[in-house]
This record gives sequence, C-alpha cells and structure tokens, in this order.
Amino acid sequence: MPLDNIRNIVLVLSGKGGVGKSSITTQLALTLSLQGHTVGVLDIDLTGPSIPRFFGIEDAKVRQAPGGWIPVHVHGAQTLPAHASQKPEDGEIGALSCMSLGFILASRSDAVIWRGPKKTAMVRQFLTDVLWPKLDYLLIDTPPGTSDEHISLLETLLKNTTTMPSPQSGLPFLAGAVVVTTPQAISISDVKKELNFCKKTGIRVLGVVENMAGFVCPNCSECTNVFSKGGGEVMAREFEVPFLGSVPIDPAFVMLVEEGTRPVYPEGTVIQGAEVSSEGKKQNKEGLFVDKYRDCSLYPLFDGFVTRLKGDIERIV
Repeated sequence: MPLDNIRNIVLVLSGKGGVGKSSITTQLALTLSLQGHTVGVLDIDLTGPSIPRFFGIEDAKVRQAPGGWIPVHVHGAQTLPAHASQKPEDGEIGALSCMSLGFILASRSDAVIWRGPKKTAMVRQFLTDVLWPKLDYLLIDTPPGTSDEHISLLETLLKNTTTMPSPQSGLPFLAGAVVVTTPQAISISDVKKELNFCKKTGIRVLGVVENMAGFVCPNCSECTNVFSKGGGEVMAREFEVPFLGSVPIDPAFVMLVEEGTRPVYPEGTVIQGAEVSSEGKKQNKEGLFVDKYRDCSLYPLFDGFVTRLKGDIERIV
C-alpha cells in the first residue's frame, strides 16, 4: 500500500473556513523540507483545492503509473546557498511533492459539485492510490468542519496506520493534528468543535496555531494586531493541548505566493521580537520557491513550530 512508504502523518484541521489551513500546511511543509526531511502534501479539500496555487504548480498534472498516481514534484533534495537565518550545518533540503484534486480538474475554475459518497470515494482513492516516494512526513490539508471527507479520511487512516507506534507493526504513524484558528471569538467557537472532534475520534492534538494574529506593514516596521490576539492560546489552555504560537498576516508572503517575488522588509521590522529587515536585498523572482521562503518573516516562526512538533512526535515514539 502507498502509505507504507510514509513514516509520520500529520493532519491540518480547523472547524472554520478561511482561517488559513492551506497557508499553514504550505509553510509547515517548506520548513520540514528546509530541515532536511522528505515531505509530501495531500490536499483533500475537494471543493477548494488551493495547495497547487500555494506552491506555484497549478499548471502541473499528475501522471498515471501501474498501481496509481505519481504525485507532482515541487523540488528535489539538494543543497541551497548559505543563508543568514540558517545554522552552519544547514543547507541540505529534502524533496517535496504534492497531490491535489486541483491537478486533475481540467480548469482551476471548475466547480466540484459532488454528493457525499463521491467525495468519500475520492478521499479513499487519494489515500490508497497515490504512489508516494519514501516520506518522513505526509501533511494532509483538510476542508473545514467535520464532514464526510473527515470521516472517510479517519476511517481509512485508522485501518492502515498506527496511533501508538510500534517498530513491529511496520505501519505509518498517525502522529496527530495541527489545529488552526484565528483570534476572533466567532472563529474560536467553531474551532472548539474541531478539538472536540479530535477528542471523540482519538486523534492526538499536536498543537494549536493562531493565524492572522497581527499585520506586518510592508511600508514601515510595525506589526499591528488588527484582529486582536490571544484567543487561540486561551482555547488551547482550556482544552489542555499545546499552543504552538501566533502567525501574523505578512503581505510579503502573499506576494511570494501570488507573484513569486522574494520577500523584502524595511529596516527595523521586528516580528515576535526578532529582527527581519532585508537591508541590501532586492525583491526579485530568482530562485526556488523554498529558497525565497527563507527570506520571509514567517520562516523563523515556523522553524520554531516544526522543531517543537518534531520533538513532541519523537517523545511519543
């Protein structure tokens, strides 16, 4: 079975639409790759498959092979040029590949008008028919809520993975879920339902990420909490699950995704107490997407998130 090539599986969940699950999934995947791991991203948001857009590969198509689909290649394992944000021993990055319904649709504007049984069948096919290479981590980007796709996903995963790792089982480890919210009370109330869903289905919550907690001004050095801040941390404390941290809105990351331009920040820009100024750098489109992401103000945040997630997963193992 294709899942046998995978060591760890992590779900990205939220009970609310529009909180940035795909953005968080993309940055977790890029950061894991930058830390030297081989990564796959599976997009099961069937009615809004945005992962191809985030990685800038929406014109790519999956290929058929005996036994299933070959996922789309984002970048291979290689050595990147030295970077100020990295430790001296860093630089070797892992390969990254993706699978999404967006690669199969004739046009990205096509509407997916499917009833529940067809969605369920598609999710199961994604889990059983994608020929992943050997992966250290598979990140699964899910639709909002607790619908047919989630039930089908968990039923299939729980049959073919282990939630209590054992070397003798030979099965991939379903490590748990990263739950995404935004700071507003209306979002928190919906995401609490997702945490209850995890509790009832036995899915371990690896951490809560509070997205859109602040706005990084592209013209000055200010980061303003336009949507307030702290609701995600309070919710995590209430449910006794880890809080990974808050992520501001960064227009430079949006430009990186939309236009492929390398992030640049004015002198004095400070995010979460860290200096991210880009003095002497130019906004250009040269280099791999993952290489340009190293200049993003959000990369140091996600580097910390991923390091903590990996540590927690290793302690479980």
